[in-house]
Amino acid sequence: MSQSLDPPEGVKPDWTISQDWESYTAADHAMWDKLFEHQARLLPGRAVPEFIEGLDILRLDTPGIPDFEDLSRRLMKATGWQVVAAPGLVPDKVFFDHLANRRFVSGRFIRSAGQEGYLQEPDVFHDVFGHVPLLANPVFADYLQAYGKGGQRAAGLGSLVNLARLYWYTVEFGLIRSDEGLRIYGAGIVSSSAESIFCLEDPSPNRVGFDMERVMRTDYRIDDFQRTYFVINSFEDLLRKTQDTDFAPIYARLADGPALPADALISTDRVLTRGTQRYAFERARG
Repeated sequence: MSQSLDPPEGVKPDWTISQDWESYTAADHAMWDKLFEHQARLLPGRAVPEFIEGLDILRLDTPGIPDFEDLSRRLMKATGWQVVAAPGLVPDKVFFDHLANRRFVSGRFIRSAGQEGYLQEPDVFHDVFGHVPLLANPVFADYLQAYGKGGQRAAGLGSLVNLARLYWYTVEFGLIRSDEGLRIYGAGIVSSSAESIFCLEDPSPNRVGFDMERVMRTDYRIDDFQRTYFVINSFEDLLRKTQDTDFAPIYARLADGPALPADALISTDRVLTRGTQRYAFERARG
């Protein structure tokens, strides 16, 4: 994220800009449609049903890059959220303020041909297709707002590195356990065709039951698929744990301790192992 609180020239004090939807080219819209079509075919049976429902509620199957004004009207009606455009990464304080006030910050550019598989800086497809459908779900929408308010508190305690890990392992790369099996809800996965398959089917990554403190002490990868995915039981449980947890003692305990490597397992982990039909938790060995 940007370190300066002063926005660049031409950017509003809250770091938002006009989406300038009319400036998108036919190639830009075609790239969105290509990415959308591929993921829309791939995700049923892999993504959590609430994500698929959000695509329908927000009418994201309409061809072309969504107009944020139209999208925000539908999203506001569903959960009181809106989507705002930013020129790129914004300062932590600004980011948390937007989330705490039910505003989701999105980049406006879209990736170029040849970048379909992976992009380090999030583009409009990652931000809107990946994140926004779940904001039509009231429980997840409340979770992201609670996270934003938590970020405002964490900034005052010097613990943003720990809270950033919570965002990474839930909002970006979270998995959820359901009666139908393991499902994806993290935006970094649902917007990636390759990781949508890897996270569920590859035997190599760890799939660990969600524990707040464990998550906040675990490093993550930004240059490759994740080596560990944390699995929640439900959005309601994630929201409750976020709202009911006193984070200050956790931050204090983690302040002087080393982070766990991204591929680590510890003895208290509940590791999800796959049998012939479904996943089950087992204690980690070691």
